[in-house]
Amino acid sequence: MLVRDAMSTVILTVGPAHTLRQAAALMSARRVGAAVVLDPDAGGIGILTERDILNSVGLGQNPDTERAHAHTTTDVVFAAPTWTLEQAARTMAHGGFRHLVVLDRGEVAGIVSVRDIIRCWAPAREPAAAL
Repeated sequence: MLVRDAMSTVILTVGPAHTLRQAAALMSARRVGAAVVLDPDAGGIGILTERDILNSVGLGQNPDTERAHAHTTTDVVFAAPTWTLEQAARTMAHGGFRHLVVLDRGEVAGIVSVRDIIRCWAPAREPAAAL
C-alpha cells in the first residue's frame, strides 16, 4: 500500500502570523494533529503540530500572542505519494515525528499521520462485546 492510499488530501493550512490559539482552534475543529504552515518569507512549507503548541503552553508562553512561525518546524521531511507505507513509517520512527507532508511535483498533495498508517494496517474495529 502506498502513501497516496492513506494520506489525507484535505489539508489544514495556516499562515505564519496565526496565533497558537487560532491554530489550535482550527486543528481542534478539524480534528487534526498538524497544520501545514505556508510562509514564503521563511522558505515555504513548514509544519505546526499539537506537540509544538503543547510545548509552548508548557513553557508558560501565551497562546494568544505566540505566532505559528516561532513554533513551526521548517526542516520538514517530505514524503512522496508513491512511497510505501513501510517507508513512511520507517521515516517517522527514525525522525521521531508523527506526520509527513506529502509533496507531488513540488506541491503539497496531502499529509499522512501515524494514525492514517495504522488505519490501513489494522483491521476495522469491531464493536465491543456487551458485558
